Amino acid sequence: MEGDTFSGLGNGTQMEYKVLQTFQKSFGQVQNILDQNRLLINEINQNHESRIPDNLSRNVGLIRELNNNIRRVVVLYADLSHSFTKSMEISSEGDSSDAVRSDGKPGHKRNRAG
Repeated sequence: MEGDTFSGLGNGTQMEYKVLQTFQKSFGQVQNILDQNRLLINEINQNHESRIPDNLSRNVGLIRELNNNIRRVVVLYADLSHSFTKSMEISSEGDSSDAVRSDGKPGHKRNRAG
């Protein structure tokens, strides 16, 4: 797929492809919000520099919108982190070994990229 950030990765399964699509969608949403924030910050700065009372009053709403956007980015990153952790757990389930840890519970072997 042209422009697909993850298209160069190896032979992934359907699940891996869906995970990558989810990441790509979330990063796209984050980038859109950050682009909006850049515009908001520019407008806030212009309003502040103008010292016109109506513009300064408008900044209250703009700053609220900026704060809400920042909250949305935090939520998106938290969801991404959770999804990534979950996908790593799923992908490592097939890598389990029959080894027993020192506490007597079954252990899991982790493969490191290298």
